[in-house]
Amino acid sequence: MADSEFTFVGQKVEKITLVIGLAMTIWGAVVTIISESQSLTSLIPSVIGLPMLIVGYLAIRYEHKKSFFMHIAVVIGLIMFVGGADLVRTFIGNGIIFKNLWADLSKLFLLIFGGLHTYLCIQSFRHIRKMREVE
Repeated sequence: MADSEFTFVGQKVEKITLVIGLAMTIWGAVVTIISESQSLTSLIPSVIGLPMLIVGYLAIRYEHKKSFFMHIAVVIGLIMFVGGADLVRTFIGNGIIFKNLWADLSKLFLLIFGGLHTYLCIQSFRHIRKMREVE
């Protein structure tokens, strides 16, 4: 079954999970430094990205527990997506997005990467189920 695993741009979903987690963790730290933010909210991408990074690593490291870790990862991705959806509230509220550039960019990244990750996990779960039915 290893040869028939779901991939996106040639990568398994657990590796994509690790990369998104790493990217969001770094993004939160970089934004905090660049924007010279005194608020802990600038670290929200890092706070969400770090658990995703860890779960992605654990899914790769412990193959026999991959399903468990990837189910946790999809929940984190959904939280990421919902957090990023706050950008819509900003747009509807005053019609101006990117007034607070770093905060809104972070929300956009959370929305895009959280949505993409959730979608890929669901596609992967569906693929696994189809492969089991074929067997």
